[in-house]
Amino acid sequence: MDNLSHSVASLLAGEILHRSLRAEADADQNTLRRTLMLATCALAGNFPDLDLVLTPLLPAPLGYLLHHRGHTHTVLYAFPQAMLLAVLLYLLWPSARRLLQTSASARAGFGLSLAVGFSLHLAMDYLNSYGLHPFHPFDSGWIYGDMIFILEPVFWVAFGIPMAMTLKRPLLRWLLLLAAPLALALFAWRGFLAWQSLAALLATGLLLAFAGGRERRPTLFLPLAAAMLGLAFVGMQSLASGQARATMANELRSRDPKAALLDAAMSPYPANPACWNFVAVESRADTGLYRISRGVLSLAPGAMPVSACPPAFAEQALQPGQQALVLLSQHDYSLERLRRLAADDCYLHDWLRFARMPLLDADSASDARFAGSPRGNFTTLPLPESARRDCLAGVPQWGMPRADLLGSTAPAVAAAAHER
Repeated sequence: MDNLSHSVASLLAGEILHRSLRAEADADQNTLRRTLMLATCALAGNFPDLDLVLTPLLPAPLGYLLHHRGHTHTVLYAFPQAMLLAVLLYLLWPSARRLLQTSASARAGFGLSLAVGFSLHLAMDYLNSYGLHPFHPFDSGWIYGDMIFILEPVFWVAFGIPMAMTLKRPLLRWLLLLAAPLALALFAWRGFLAWQSLAALLATGLLLAFAGGRERRPTLFLPLAAAMLGLAFVGMQSLASGQARATMANELRSRDPKAALLDAAMSPYPANPACWNFVAVESRADTGLYRISRGVLSLAPGAMPVSACPPAFAEQALQPGQQALVLLSQHDYSLERLRRLAADDCYLHDWLRFARMPLLDADSASDARFAGSPRGNFTTLPLPESARRDCLAGVPQWGMPRADLLGSTAPAVAAAAHER
């Protein structure tokens, strides 16, 4: 997820934790405890993304692909990160240190804030199609939620507005409250957000701001209601993802009944349960080919056909109508070539530890999930350059998402790459 979503979700969680604990006897101490818990939760909720400093350890694009959402995004390595953050806060924040020394509830809140912040980060990163491998080294396989867009304004509004309403400085509070609808309107104007979604977000924000303004003393009602709103959205998107996957699978099956669907990466449009992008990989082992299909579908074609989905994500002009699904591209690739390159080129073999939807063009490899990125496909690997490289040391041993395409050659490929 984006770091704004991580931040507002963690701040809301810290607020809920603070209000759940018995208040400190001294009002100033209670304020300090709240500040400590909010800061701890927010820092823990973003701390794993410091793995970006590790990307120079491997040449591009492998540094980013294999180190981002890498070891810092695992359950096992969350513990030393939490300990490091706790030590830093304890040593660098004298007033908080004194509070922790004298208050059992502050110590409990501090520990809970650390645990919840790191847990929230992993849980939220799971929600989209990028994936992570939280159970490494016990299980190094990738898992994908395929239900939430990686930049999600629903979280910004549902979690951010209640927290903005807790600000004591009216000027800062009003600046944030005015900035939110302006930013959302800009996203809609630029074509990233459907106007129906914009209206729903603005209405939700107004309701939450009104409820926050009516709150005379801190209670659990508003932050819990905001958290439940976010969870309800996740639940709705989970159901919609399953329906979108079934719609896509039926369409591909009708086009080629002999092709076996291996996997599909589903990505919704922001704040929009109707519109979905998909990338699917199918196997035609009988012909020695595998197929990558990319497209967009609508779960409500009567109300919002594919042609009415936010246009900034469209890669080609779509004809107006009641389309439920439009196939943007479909290409077949040689299984033999994929397996041969994976066996002969250990740099590409390492790249396959990330690639969920591998496209193999004449002179490059790329992950089809990011083919429509406005800033270009950051996963692209030039094959001639890759073939000239020596094998790399210190490569994270993540499971290969497409081991099913490598088939029985996968163990031999891994062994050969390791020997080189």
